[in-house]
Amino acid sequence: MQFLPRLARHFFAVALLLLCAGAALAQPTGKAAKGRSRYTFAQRDSESPYVKNLTKNTDEEQDVDGSFTRLGYRSYTDLLTEITHLKKLHDWADTTYQRRVAAIPPGGTLVVIVHRQGPKGVEMSNLTLTATDKAGKEVFTQTLAPATGRFFGRDLYQGKAVIPFPRMDPQELNVSIRDAKLYQTFDYTLALPAAATE
Repeated sequence: MQFLPRLARHFFAVALLLLCAGAALAQPTGKAAKGRSRYTFAQRDSESPYVKNLTKNTDEEQDVDGSFTRLGYRSYTDLLTEITHLKKLHDWADTTYQRRVAAIPPGGTLVVIVHRQGPKGVEMSNLTLTATDKAGKEVFTQTLAPATGRFFGRDLYQGKAVIPFPRMDPQELNVSIRDAKLYQTFDYTLALPAAATE
């Protein structure tokens, strides 16, 4: 009779040990476990004047762990200026120009560029982008569409996604890009300019 409770305790102890071991294995390691380093002061993006980096995200780091993740933003006005320049350059017909203008998202576009190690590392659907306002209210979220990257150099591959953004009042948003494979989150601020009149 005492044998059954002892056997049950033994099985319970083994099950608990396996559960703890599984939880330990599921935890991210290295930089992912510690989280990304943050800048003392937000750093303006070198290519997009609307974006500032909050988490350290440099070319040097991509050589270490293949985690380069860049957010860019192109406003409606920027895109319209580019299309107007292309119309003059290529001598487009008015119908072509109007079609291109009509295709511009009213809130501009977000551009996400990543460098990852290995061809399987650049699966864009691993990324979820979330934007919140100053009050912490979520105003936009999107898991990126499945796409693979192209060879970038050495063992790095580059992926790129262009995301239509909704029209919003001028404001500063907090934007985070979560990589489900790396267990890392990249944080930015995005200063939305005044929307152009269409």
